[in-house]
Amino acid sequence: MRKLPDNLVQPPVSARGTAGSKIAHDSAWKHVSGQARYIDDLPEPPGLLHAAVGQSSQAHARIKSMDLSAVRAYPGVEAVLTVNDVPGHTDIGPVFPGDPVLAGEIVEFIGQPLFAVAATSLRAARQAARLAKVEYEPLEPVLTTKDALAQQFFVRPSHTQERGDPDKALAEAPNRLRGEMDVGGQEHFYLEGQACLVEPTEDAGVFVHTSSQHPSEVQKLVAEVLALPIHEVQVEVRRMGGGFGGKETQAAPLACISSLLARHTGRPVKYRMARPDDMVQTGKRHDFYNTYDIGFDDEGLIHGADIMVAGRCGYSPDLSDAIVDRAMFHADNAYYLDQARVVGHRCKTHTVSNTAFRGFGGPQGMMIIERAMDDIARHRSLDPLDVRKRNLYGPDRDKTHYGQTVEQHVLPELIEQLEASSDYRERRRAITEFNRRSPVVKRGLALTPVKFGISFTAKHLNQAGALVHIYTDGSIHLNHGGTEMGQGLFIKVAQVVASAFQVDIDRIKVSATRTDKVPNTSPTAASSGSDLNGMAALDACEKIKARLVEFAVETYGVSADDVEFANNQVRVGKDLFGWANFVQQAYMARVSLSSSGFYATPKIHYDPETGKGRPFLYYANGAACSEVVVDTLTGEYRVVRTDILHDVGQSLNPEIDIGQIEGGFIQGMGWLTTEELMYSDKGQLMTTGPATYKIPAVSDAPEDFRVSLLPHSPNREATVFRSKAVGEPPLMLGIAVWCALRDAVASLADYRYSPPFDSPATPEQVLKAVTATRQWLAENGGDSSCKSA
Repeated sequence: MRKLPDNLVQPPVSARGTAGSKIAHDSAWKHVSGQARYIDDLPEPPGLLHAAVGQSSQAHARIKSMDLSAVRAYPGVEAVLTVNDVPGHTDIGPVFPGDPVLAGEIVEFIGQPLFAVAATSLRAARQAARLAKVEYEPLEPVLTTKDALAQQFFVRPSHTQERGDPDKALAEAPNRLRGEMDVGGQEHFYLEGQACLVEPTEDAGVFVHTSSQHPSEVQKLVAEVLALPIHEVQVEVRRMGGGFGGKETQAAPLACISSLLARHTGRPVKYRMARPDDMVQTGKRHDFYNTYDIGFDDEGLIHGADIMVAGRCGYSPDLSDAIVDRAMFHADNAYYLDQARVVGHRCKTHTVSNTAFRGFGGPQGMMIIERAMDDIARHRSLDPLDVRKRNLYGPDRDKTHYGQTVEQHVLPELIEQLEASSDYRERRRAITEFNRRSPVVKRGLALTPVKFGISFTAKHLNQAGALVHIYTDGSIHLNHGGTEMGQGLFIKVAQVVASAFQVDIDRIKVSATRTDKVPNTSPTAASSGSDLNGMAALDACEKIKARLVEFAVETYGVSADDVEFANNQVRVGKDLFGWANFVQQAYMARVSLSSSGFYATPKIHYDPETGKGRPFLYYANGAACSEVVVDTLTGEYRVVRTDILHDVGQSLNPEIDIGQIEGGFIQGMGWLTTEELMYSDKGQLMTTGPATYKIPAVSDAPEDFRVSLLPHSPNREATVFRSKAVGEPPLMLGIAVWCALRDAVASLADYRYSPPFDSPATPEQVLKAVTATRQWLAENGGDSSCKSA
């Protein structure tokens, strides 16, 4: 057995930054110093042109004529293209057809691209695009969900999930309530707007720098539009300045248009949307119209439910089929519905095609059952938390209305812990007493849970690839199919690799996501980034480790059990080698130090014909307790305290996870309070910038904000190091704020009346609920029963 000289053996040092460590985001210092490069920061290649598009001024119309002579004549304009200039596919629908890259004869929303312009400056491109003379034949538009429901006007067929006999259960229930609500949409408002830079390559191909969550889809659609094989298109994503689902499908049109212009001119083209154009032309979170019909006993236990969720999809399917499906899957949130029917409609309207947004329909589905929980409690003069706890899934009530068994019952214990740590009961008593003494200022309190399914509902997307290289100095190159949009995916997957080899995180470099390194990737969405890409990277590492172990066994005559990777070293029997030294030995022995990895999520399936299956590998859970104070004369309010306890399993990086929980909660709170999308009666979006669309500011965060991770809760499923997803579930914790606002208003009637309360709960909406409650109180002041609006 050969032993190396002592000076080649590193002293024992624990590996730094492995999974479970609290380490900083890999680009954090670049973010705060301004050195992180986004699409618009890239060096501009010689001969760069800038793109813009002409937009429809009609929500629904036939184009009778389009005169583009003034556009072409504008100084600096190098190319003007219409749909007739597209050499390949003209429809770039991501799943189902319906999304023309440029409009043909019919336009179906205000802002729809009609033609594309390339000019020597961004100003020239935008100015020229406004000079088109378009003659329309107006057609009747459908603009609201309710109008679409009345006309049965859908982008995809409706779907039903049903268990038992809900009609019989409702008829026989001791108590029965019905309710309805509008759930507002949400603009993504990423800090970096939609942008891409396309450079022509040899053989008529293109290289695309894009701010996209789905590089492989951009690659495929660009190839189809240009009538090229996919291998002629390369796509790279280093980072995004936020995505939130808004760059899952909606980045592709920019890449396709830029690629068409680059092909036509032979010059590089950059397309960066101004914020108003971005808000007008790209989809939002779906707004929903939801209804419930629920039967329950005197203790608030649900016996039967009939729930409808109807999403406003816009003019095309986009991802709406899966989004409404997920709203249906989450119409129960954390509660066992017993005999239940859930119906989902995909409503077509002549507005921009709505798309993915953090939660992907799940938050909109949860809203109706959370409203119902409050209504049941007020109807029976019960504490809403008690009603929620009574209806939670448990060992003897563990099957969802779509047939999946809830296998890990985390919420009962989690809620008990949060109830105690937030001092819910004492605060409830104090708030009730405060509200009885205070005629104008009211306080509200709510504790709401979240149960969120983890996996893409489209089964084929539950796969990922990775590529790992070890160089001869022991440094490691990592590439995978996930994209970094600020959420910390790159550092988490790097920590997985550091854990696999037990080396310092500093040895690992994660490079930009590229379609020529890891092909056929899924979007970074559905909270699956770490689950999928972490497992794929681990698979690649295990393949390399197996080769290294085999090398050690053959070279040093030990068994495989005598080879251990730890503390930046490799122990082979009684010998200890530094990591870099051992890697160098393996290289000299011609051992392959590179491998691809792959992972496909097991167990999942769903049959849309029966409405039954297991669409999720597991559920992520959490709960939030929020307290608000409301001025009932103006409708203004503040969130004074929020306590969150969230389950992330065995965390890959607790600091990153807590940041995701904080950010998700604030974004969810904004969706349900300040963020209001307003359209004219012609279908034109009126809220097109921060002056009219109000995302939460730092001053809107709870004055007292406490976030904790549930300890000792490893995932029962074989996820990467037994972690659980954290991307989307925290957003729904913001529902606690909405419920707390409604609780404060209900105190005006001594909690005997559940006021009508749509979202977002702007001060105007709160004041409307206050007015309705005072009117009910004037009419029913002496009535001890509670009614729901």
